[in-house]
Amino acid sequence: MLSRLVLRAAPAALRALPPPVAVGVLHATRPLHTTQQSLAPVPPLPEKGGEVRHGVIPEEFFQFLYPKTGVTGPYMLGTGLLLYFLSKEIYVVNHETAAAACILSVIVYAIKKFGPNVAAFADKLNEEKMASALAMKNEAIESLQKAIDEEKKEQWRVEGRTYLFDAKRNNIAMLLETNYRERLLMVYNEVKKRLDYQVAMQTLKRQKEQEHMIQWVEKNVVQSITPQQQKESIAKCILDLKALSKSAHAAVHEILYMSLAFISGILLSVLVFAIIFLFRKSE
Repeated sequence: MLSRLVLRAAPAALRALPPPVAVGVLHATRPLHTTQQSLAPVPPLPEKGGEVRHGVIPEEFFQFLYPKTGVTGPYMLGTGLLLYFLSKEIYVVNHETAAAACILSVIVYAIKKFGPNVAAFADKLNEEKMASALAMKNEAIESLQKAIDEEKKEQWRVEGRTYLFDAKRNNIAMLLETNYRERLLMVYNEVKKRLDYQVAMQTLKRQKEQEHMIQWVEKNVVQSITPQQQKESIAKCILDLKALSKSAHAAVHEILYMSLAFISGILLSVLVFAIIFLFRKSE
């Protein structure tokens, strides 16, 4: 009964499956690394395999059959298929079956015995590969971060370049202004020197003219004075000196008289004050 059910359901299931050639052609014609994928990000591969039963049967197979066949469905399906193959002599039991059983036992024993060590070694290799890949990733991230920092610094320098250019422009403008004012001062000094020279020339000319005029007038005056006039002027000077000497003697006598009067007044006042003091003291 079970074998007939399997035979009836097998053709429909086979027709529902896509042909393997078409699947191979689909994967072969798919463009690899030529265009940007528009799909969602592909999830990373699992680091560990899924759960299995009896060492080889995946857990998903049982979970797929549970809603349709129940808990014992997968086991009954496997047992029915085995009995079907044996009853229809699709698989004939012979000496190769015993050899296959022995080989399978050896494989199972080797997996149980050396599997953990091999798995640990493989995990170690995988961890080393992951560590090296992570180190390369971190180095790349650090180098890119340094490049980003350098780029930001260069951008900051470019922003500050305007201030530097403004400062240089101001310095150049100040230098030009300083040169301009120095040249103005030089022109002023040169013009002042020339004007001072002209003033000195005019002053010297006027001084020489005055000296020449004084000498000419003095010479003419001296030439115009006769000997008689000289004698008269000398006599008049002597008379003036005598008059001045007499007035000087009179002034000296007057000063002496006034000094004596002042001194006598002071002495008299002192004497009066002394008499008054002695009189009050005696009382």
